[in-house]
Amino acid sequence: MTDFLVPIFFSPAALLFCPVLLAAIYAMIAALAMPRFERRVQINTVGSDHGVSVLKPLCGAEPRLFENLSTFCEQTHRRFELIFSVASVTDPAIETVRRLQAAYPDCAIRLVIDAREHGRNRKVSNLINASAHARHEIIVLADSDIAVTPRYLETVAAPLADPAVGVVTCLYRAAPVGGIWTRIGALFVNEWFAPSVRVAHGGGSRRYGFGATLALSRATLDAIGGFHALKDCLADDYYLAEYARRAGLRTVLAPMIVGTDVTEPTLAALWQRETRWLRTIRSVNRAGFAFLFITFTFPWMFAGAAFALTDASAALSLPLLAASCGGLAARVALHARESRHARAFWRDLPLVPVRDTLLALEWLAAAFGSSVVWRGSQLPVGGGVLPETARAVSHGR
Repeated sequence: MTDFLVPIFFSPAALLFCPVLLAAIYAMIAALAMPRFERRVQINTVGSDHGVSVLKPLCGAEPRLFENLSTFCEQTHRRFELIFSVASVTDPAIETVRRLQAAYPDCAIRLVIDAREHGRNRKVSNLINASAHARHEIIVLADSDIAVTPRYLETVAAPLADPAVGVVTCLYRAAPVGGIWTRIGALFVNEWFAPSVRVAHGGGSRRYGFGATLALSRATLDAIGGFHALKDCLADDYYLAEYARRAGLRTVLAPMIVGTDVTEPTLAALWQRETRWLRTIRSVNRAGFAFLFITFTFPWMFAGAAFALTDASAALSLPLLAASCGGLAARVALHARESRHARAFWRDLPLVPVRDTLLALEWLAAAFGSSVVWRGSQLPVGGGVLPETARAVSHGR
């Protein structure tokens, strides 16, 4: 009996069956975890009694910058201010801020131009310089390419009324701005990143913090050492929430999805951005990064189906084919749930296999890389913290 089972359990079909089955199960869970687009945003209308200071570090004239920043000027919150910060008097984003000030004269908009660098992370240096001008108790950070609805500030500020909440963050949905590579990049956010967060959230994990939104009280910020605690962190958004969790405070995922743009026009630009994200994930969660292989649905399902059809006599060929077909159906269902309308579903359906295969290749590249390119600078990856901070932490400072 043992001699009969050994060839089955150690055959090529058996070795392929395990990852195919895991990938198929993950795809099914991910499809179920994602709500339909029309039901996605559930606005919490309970606002905060505290004023809100929105900090927006800027660098360069990004596509749709004016349109995205305008959404922050149209908030229904009773008391808020917008603080835009740049590091150079020649930064093209300054002109956009001046346009906003002219277009929204009743909105409290402040521009901070400060070239001081406080650490290796230039974005955090920008935040440090801007935060000195913040007047309100609640601080909200949001990347420059984020667009929001009018009740955004009310929604993300409300959970902070609970003293056990440290940071409120948001998932985001990407819209392509340009050609085919921006569409493939949007699928990365909408059909891989967002489902993975929802699956982890459903499993009880709260180890996240996204640059799309980070809302916290000034007391929490002071308790973790202010933005200076992040000055050498590569994954500054993650560590802002992580430091608050280490202080015993919860991270809350707001019942709102904000918008973001994907603007990379070429494969090279998209590859650079996505491998940076993946290496950042590797730096803060090596085990989680290692198991990302089960999230690459199409490569596993195609491999499983191809093997089962070419070796139909193998003992596990039928289960392998069934798992592959089930996984493919789940992946298409996930794509359907993330498509705004039928036209978008059919338009981007041929890109789904390309998206999953490219993601698998980027994961392999990210597994062996030791640096990332961010805002034109090449930064080393080491535990999510840049070398100066890593040495300080190791010496207890």
